[in-house]
Amino acid sequence: MRVTISRKAHFNAAHRLHRKDWTFEKNDAVFGKCNNANFHGHNYGLTVSVTGKIDPETGFVLDVKVLADIILEEVEIPFDHKNLNLDVPEFQDLNPTAENIAVVIWNKIRKRIQPDFDLEIVLNETDRNFVTYKGE
Repeated sequence: MRVTISRKAHFNAAHRLHRKDWTFEKNDAVFGKCNNANFHGHNYGLTVSVTGKIDPETGFVLDVKVLADIILEEVEIPFDHKNLNLDVPEFQDLNPTAENIAVVIWNKIRKRIQPDFDLEIVLNETDRNFVTYKGE
């Protein structure tokens, strides 16, 4: 019997969608307002879900407090109130699109979750735009 537990979190961050190897015109055509040279921000919503077997001793798939601490350490502290392009090493050479942010978060959390558990990340960039990543 496999059960999914989920934990919600949020962080506020600025970013700019921009490729250094493209001209201003191409960046503007592809990324529009999101290519603002002065950056722009989002109030990101994050849902982290872990699926696995219930531990018969504890009754937990994973202690939600443990999951909350992982999210705090791997996402909230390094991303919250930061400029993703300038302050977060993972985005020095990676365009911080919602898709890429979700994959980076998944990779950071995956290292801390048992390998036999499934992991899913849902990242809300706005109330209407979100991405889901479950690994490869």
